[in-house]
Amino acid sequence: MKKLFALMLAVLLLASVLTGCAQKTAEAEPAASQTEGTEQPVEETAEAPAEETPAEETPAEEETEEPAEPALPDGVYTAEFNTDSSMFHANEACDGKGTLTVKDGQMTIHVSLVSKTILNLYPGLAEDAQTDGAELLQPTTDTVTYSDGLSDEVYGFDIPVPALDTEFDLALIGKKGVWYDHKVSVSNPVPMEDAGKTVSDLGIADGTYTAEVAFSGGSGKSHIDSPVTLTIADGKAVATVVWSSSKYDYMVVGGERCDVLTTEPGSTFEIPVAAFDTDLTVIGDTTAMSTPHEIEYTLNFSSESLTSAG
Repeated sequence: MKKLFALMLAVLLLASVLTGCAQKTAEAEPAASQTEGTEQPVEETAEAPAEETPAEETPAEEETEEPAEPALPDGVYTAEFNTDSSMFHANEACDGKGTLTVKDGQMTIHVSLVSKTILNLYPGLAEDAQTDGAELLQPTTDTVTYSDGLSDEVYGFDIPVPALDTEFDLALIGKKGVWYDHKVSVSNPVPMEDAGKTVSDLGIADGTYTAEVAFSGGSGKSHIDSPVTLTIADGKAVATVVWSSSKYDYMVVGGERCDVLTTEPGSTFEIPVAAFDTDLTVIGDTTAMSTPHEIEYTLNFSSESLTSAG
């Protein structure tokens, strides 16, 4: 009995010990779980990029045509005449320039060429120049005077200019009868100072007139008699001028050489009058000295003094 009692007591003690250990383990586990629950992992989160605000869509600028370059005011200008060929250009006496006339917004440049070998021009392509009804530009006969005093007759043309500083087509035909295409342009227009008034501006009818002429230049020993006789025909004016001296053998007016008609009572010339009421530079060649000398003078024809001589 004693042995049995002792054995049962030992079993009870062992069970008690085991139960206590189990409780401690159970208490420890929740604590550990609680501790683990408080240690929250730190997430590596990149800072969220700021939300991009879409760029405001600005309305596309409406494409508008650039306004055309305003036309030159009506008047007379000198302008450069540019070509694509060394065989086709303004005469060297004109320094590569022509006379640009603007009237009612339409531009035309008169160009004196180097000779009479070009017979016609056409504002366009060569193939179009050969079609029926093509309006060809007809030549004028121009007199040019070179720096050495020699003069020559060449052909000139009045060429329509559609726009400044812009190439346009200009075809030509020469004595060989073959049409050629060229590109030309007109640039750097410079107003002619005090261009004055033309026959067209004044509305002068064809006929014979007299007009006062103001004269200056030279040594003062010679002068042109005033008034002078003017002949108006086809919109152009020609003055008959008589010098107080008989020693002038030619004059140069507007690049054109005019030879003396008579020396009685004084050297007499017929000269073109490009405009009234403006200074016109002319050259008179005098033989009064031991060697001939060209002398520059200024003439100004008064439109107010115009009187019909008919």
